[in-house]
Amino acid sequence: MTTTRKTRDNTEEQAALFAALADPTRLRLFKLLCQQRTPDALCVNALAALLGVTQSAVSQHLRVLKGVGLVKGERRGRHVHYFVNQKALEKCQSLLSTVLKI
Repeated sequence: MTTTRKTRDNTEEQAALFAALADPTRLRLFKLLCQQRTPDALCVNALAALLGVTQSAVSQHLRVLKGVGLVKGERRGRHVHYFVNQKALEKCQSLLSTVLKI
């Protein structure tokens, strides 16, 4: 793969990360998860209560965030608890740092 192609693929991946965060509710959800630690990850019904939206809406937003790798889920009994993927968060932070230097 050429450097130009790698850069384009990387740029598309970065754009997808930020597109996933473009929705206000999704951004609130992500910020809420960023405040949690993995052992304190939250399930859909807890997230819905904290955000004041339906469980269905939270599930749909989580699907988008998981799709771009920003969020991970871990099954605990009957529920799946969600938390931020630290590697993806570091990618976002690195990109923002680079952009802010320009």
